[in-house]
Amino acid sequence: MDDPGQISEYGKILMMAIIGFILVSATIFLARVLSPKNPNPIKLSTYECGEDTTGTSWVQFNPRFYVIALVFLLFDVELIFIFPWATVFGQAELNAADARWGWFTLIEMAIFLGVLIVGLIYVWKSGDISWIKPTHKKPTVAVGIPASAYDALNQKAYALRDYKEQEIKEELAEKAASPVKIGFKPKFKKPSTE
Repeated sequence: MDDPGQISEYGKILMMAIIGFILVSATIFLARVLSPKNPNPIKLSTYECGEDTTGTSWVQFNPRFYVIALVFLLFDVELIFIFPWATVFGQAELNAADARWGWFTLIEMAIFLGVLIVGLIYVWKSGDISWIKPTHKKPTVAVGIPASAYDALNQKAYALRDYKEQEIKEELAEKAASPVKIGFKPKFKKPSTE
């Protein structure tokens, strides 16, 4: 704190942060004041990639997608901490300045990775990252009919009649009996003699 140059550098950073905050606040405020306000059902509807929304938004969503996305983010963000640690830990100048520095950072990262590994084991054991496929069971109903009766019905060969031929004959008979109607009857105006 004895160096006034260092205080002035922090002052520059503080001024940049204040100016950035003022500019963002001013643009949001001006957009709110100057923007036209014409609400209509189309503007108030949800935009879904140009598709018209149909039905309700309460649809069935498998929560496994959400859990796996959260677990991925959790273990992906750890790389943000591991990469800078690896670059700093690999600098020979810092380790040469104080030998305790290398051991401290190594123990600190071991604790960090240990907590992540314990979290991964917990998620794994609780079954959140295993995608469980449903088991298909044939539904059964308790009835008083023996299974042999169903088997006998299913094994029996039945004679089928060709209903298609009968339907075609009935349609032709109906068309022959009904009078022919003209679909379009033109009407002409007589020319006026004026």
